[in-house]
Amino acid sequence: MPLSLQADLGIEQVADLQAALRPHLDDQVLELSGADVRRVHTAGLQLLHAFIRDRKARGHTTTITLASPTLIDAARQLALASSLGVDSTPGDAA
Repeated sequence: MPLSLQADLGIEQVADLQAALRPHLDDQVLELSGADVRRVHTAGLQLLHAFIRDRKARGHTTTITLASPTLIDAARQLALASSLGVDSTPGDAA
């Protein structure tokens, strides 16, 4: 079952995002659903990128599925779409 990302990934919500992700740092496989994401700030994407990078360094797999158009657009603007795996069209599995 995927872990849903919160609708608001704004800078004010980064601590909440970190708290939600932290328990899953060592899960072998993690699927994050980006379907509900409606607001994104750079800090939220940076935290998400660092989390995925750290998991990859530990040999764990992370995917973002059903990325919302908002999440995809923000990731593309920051050149993080490929590293986050959201460089496909909205609704596709990343």
